[in-house]
Amino acid sequence: MFRKLLFVLILITVFSPVIAQHSNRLRISLITCGPGDEEVWEVFGHTGVRVVDSDAHTDRVFNYGTFDFGPDFELQFMRGKLLYSVAVEDFSGFMQVYVQANRSVEEQVLLLDTLQKEHFYEFLLWNAEPENRYYKYDQFFNNCATQIRDIFPKPQVFGKAFQFGKAIQPEVRLSFRDIINSYFYRDHWTRLGVNILLGSRIDQVMSNTDIMFLPDYLRDGIKGATVKGRRISTDPQLILPGSKMGPAGLNGPFLITLFVALITIAGLSVKKLRLLGRIMSTLLLIVTGLLGILILGMWFGTDHQGCADNFNLLWCLPTNLIIAFIKPKGRGRYAIVCIILLILSLILHIFKVQGLTILELSPLFLALLFIYGSVYRSSKIKTKSANA
Repeated sequence: MFRKLLFVLILITVFSPVIAQHSNRLRISLITCGPGDEEVWEVFGHTGVRVVDSDAHTDRVFNYGTFDFGPDFELQFMRGKLLYSVAVEDFSGFMQVYVQANRSVEEQVLLLDTLQKEHFYEFLLWNAEPENRYYKYDQFFNNCATQIRDIFPKPQVFGKAFQFGKAIQPEVRLSFRDIINSYFYRDHWTRLGVNILLGSRIDQVMSNTDIMFLPDYLRDGIKGATVKGRRISTDPQLILPGSKMGPAGLNGPFLITLFVALITIAGLSVKKLRLLGRIMSTLLLIVTGLLGILILGMWFGTDHQGCADNFNLLWCLPTNLIIAFIKPKGRGRYAIVCIILLILSLILHIFKVQGLTILELSPLFLALLFIYGSVYRSSKIKTKSANA
């Protein structure tokens, strides 16, 4: 009996360093890249999973943000059918992109045991296979951050034992629109366009999990995450400093909408400027009508979930195109309906049903009120002339 016990102890003594070395062969970490300002998709930052395998002498990043700049890239993106994929890249090549762009990179090592590391790595390898690597991109609900976020609670990884940390405090009530506006604080035109095309779904208050569609908040959610009460991540460490984002700068859209509103109102109010008033009225009716058609197309003709239920149709009326070129008999009633719908848009904004970039749109709304009022008055004058 003693000999058997001694033999077991010798085996443990001899092979335990080998077992320990094998268990520590994997080092898995979350990589969080800071925002960029070259392209629209860089504004929200990026995230990836780094895996160092000391046995295989590899240092790779599983990058869930890869897409193909093919000839139909713009069309597929507009239709919400753009496929993103998981790419496995050498870490040094991955970092070189952010060095050149002067963007920050943070790393937080996952504090996993041997079995957890193996399960995590096995899932990443499976996900990177050609038949599994593609997913249909959605900015809010299916992007590089959400793909990684959703790995942790999967049954084959951590399952129900996994709990995210606080990415946002429970008392903070932010909508998707609130958070993307804060990221677009420098790009006024993009912020305005995005807010017009995105519907009321993004005005819902985000949960702790929802906000992790952004890499910065995924980083925070993993920082405090636990499995069976044990922390699974170190604090984020800055491994590449980047340049700080500059101030917001001049708000071009506001200045232009203010200028357009002023000359429109002046043209409709001053007799000597009536031609200018007619030209600006026609122009704004055309623009809002075309925007309405675009909103309908993005709502019903694409797979973008964030473009659904868009109440901007209440003021971007496709029928404005008809009124711009034709003068039907019911123009007066149409103008009253338009004024009511415009007011309703503001009410929905006040009650946070559908957000508006109110600073840039207020001058435009005022100009539209004058236009509809002018349409109503001219309709009444023609009616009186016909009855005389």
